[in-house]
Amino acid sequence: MLPKERIICAIDVDNAFRAIQLVGLLRDKIGVFKVGQELLSAAGIQIIEKLQDAGADKIFWDAKLHDIPNTVSGAMRGIVRQRVWCVTVHASGGSAMLKAAVSSNKELSKDMQIEPPKILAVTLLTSIDQHTLKNDLQISVPIVDYVSHMARMAYAQGCDGVIASPHEIESVRAAVPDRNFLVVTPGVRPAGSAVGDQSRVKSPADAIKLGADYLVIGRPITSSDCPARAAELIADEIEQAST
Repeated sequence: MLPKERIICAIDVDNAFRAIQLVGLLRDKIGVFKVGQELLSAAGIQIIEKLQDAGADKIFWDAKLHDIPNTVSGAMRGIVRQRVWCVTVHASGGSAMLKAAVSSNKELSKDMQIEPPKILAVTLLTSIDQHTLKNDLQISVPIVDYVSHMARMAYAQGCDGVIASPHEIESVRAAVPDRNFLVVTPGVRPAGSAVGDQSRVKSPADAIKLGADYLVIGRPITSSDCPARAAELIADEIEQAST
């Protein structure tokens, strides 16, 4: 991949006009556009097609599906029909839920004769630190062990990869040696960028060196005075880290 193709830009805005505008500015500067709940709840599911028409060749639908297996299976069928590049599910939904998502994805994609969207399992939100994991969620194991377990479970059920913070990249790689298993990393902040609500962050260069395949970066690009230039600088940093 070219360095720019490893950038997933989170289009976390609350109106269709700005989302389409950002695609126009960035479609030649990054590889993937991430669409999440903020944009979908404001603009509706039709925004997916509008962004594709504006030049978003690869769309990452950050659905974070988390429900009983039958419901997730049905939701996955609707997502497949949108012809997106990938979709997220919560690994914490359990192995049966993950299996249902993978099965539904493969079946409908085969019927439609299209490439199945990649299914990425969210291991643990990057806003959750060790204190929150233990005290709020009552999970006492270290974060790296928890994330590694989630990654192994996702791999066993046929997911294409995981979402994991930069701090867990190496442990995921150790847990799942298959190099085709994708590690997509949020919580990436270029030097000088505000951390915001993220707890487990690193720079783009660090994440690449640790073994990330793709980096999810939102506000440092979309809130910049010049989003295209911000994306170019991140691509340059990725290129330097890859050599």
